[in-house]
Amino acid sequence: MIKKKLEVDWDITPFAVNLKPALIRFRRYLIDIGLRESTVDSYVTRVNKFLNFAQSDNPPVIAFEDFRDQLHSKHLSRSSLNNYSFAIRSYYKMIGTEISFAFIKPNDTLPYYFDEADVLKIFDICHNLKHLAMLKTLFYGCLRASELCNLDTCDVDLKSLTIRLREAKGGKDGIANIADDCANLLRQYLLARPTLSIEGRIPLFYTDFGRRWDRKDLYRMFIYYKKKAGIEKAGGVHVFSRHTPATIMVANGCDIRIIQEVLRHNDIRTTLRYAHVSDKTKREKYEKYLTL
Repeated sequence: MIKKKLEVDWDITPFAVNLKPALIRFRRYLIDIGLRESTVDSYVTRVNKFLNFAQSDNPPVIAFEDFRDQLHSKHLSRSSLNNYSFAIRSYYKMIGTEISFAFIKPNDTLPYYFDEADVLKIFDICHNLKHLAMLKTLFYGCLRASELCNLDTCDVDLKSLTIRLREAKGGKDGIANIADDCANLLRQYLLARPTLSIEGRIPLFYTDFGRRWDRKDLYRMFIYYKKKAGIEKAGGVHVFSRHTPATIMVANGCDIRIIQEVLRHNDIRTTLRYAHVSDKTKREKYEKYLTL
């Protein structure tokens, strides 16, 4: 007699909460209040982790406090802790609950940056025309990763050496400058690149699979060339395209208010954290300008 196993599930593990509807609703809520796509993605990712921690789509406030304690124990950066809190506060606001938390003041120090030699190594090691055009546009335009990914072909004016940034940080349009070297490379790239329309727009850069680049893809691409160049310093795309140009300009004697305009900072205090230079540069400037 053939014995057949009964199809009975004896597992007593509680069923996981289906959080997908709540996350879809949260995404729509964030879009409706006008947040940028990159911010929406970031907030949804963080809230997803929180809701999984709480195992509820309507978590009590104590769950947020416990989750925040857990984040502290992981020694996350101050900005990461604040970003988690902002995202979760938005979720609670959507479900009709107000929460408060102690904002952690970010450090004013600049932890990482690359020097001129590092940047040139990365450029020299990159033999892919599209990737090199992206890296140079990032660096010379002092662009955030999301700003580069959102660029369309019509945003670039190679005659005036400018790039129009639509809905940049803060929801405002902006203008970025680029150098002749970057513009010449973009001309080569545009001649070689087939035109592709995605959702009625023609992106400046798209992947080989016919979609827009996203920040994660861009990060992986940059890290690949950084490692290939033999650079062991910490730092990703933001360090390369924001911290590094600002630091180089400061070291070369550029006025801090010009750097503020180039980086498109609303508050000069944000720019002042770049007002650090190496001891060697300090000595050079000291001997040049303090003379009798």
